[in-house]
Amino acid sequence: MTDTTDATPVPGSVAPAMAPLLLAWQAAGLGPLVWLAPTVVERMSDMGSAWLTFVADRVQQDVALQHGLLHAQSPADVQALQLDFLRKAVAQYSAETDKMLELGTHLFDPAIPDTGTGTSTDIDNVNV
Repeated sequence: MTDTTDATPVPGSVAPAMAPLLLAWQAAGLGPLVWLAPTVVERMSDMGSAWLTFVADRVQQDVALQHGLLHAQSPADVQALQLDFLRKAVAQYSAETDKMLELGTHLFDPAIPDTGTGTSTDIDNVNV
């Protein structure tokens, strides 16, 4: 295996910091992580994508709240906006937690082939 620590680092890259960690993992007996099936990597990507989509939506709602607060006419309007925002946020975070738990539950499941009966048990594709 070639030593990757001699490579010229790319500005902003985490590779120089990660290379020693990965080498330590391999030395500890985890190997080169080839045991991660492509379906596991795809599911991890799906989870990351779902989380980023959720966060982007929450940021939009945060901005909308700030806009509403700037245009509020009374303290009662501010209170109503904040209460509505908090209720929605709690519900959305709860739903997203459930979604992440469901996706995480199937992260390492093997693919169960579709039987062709119309009642697919294929958990290989968990795209969101």
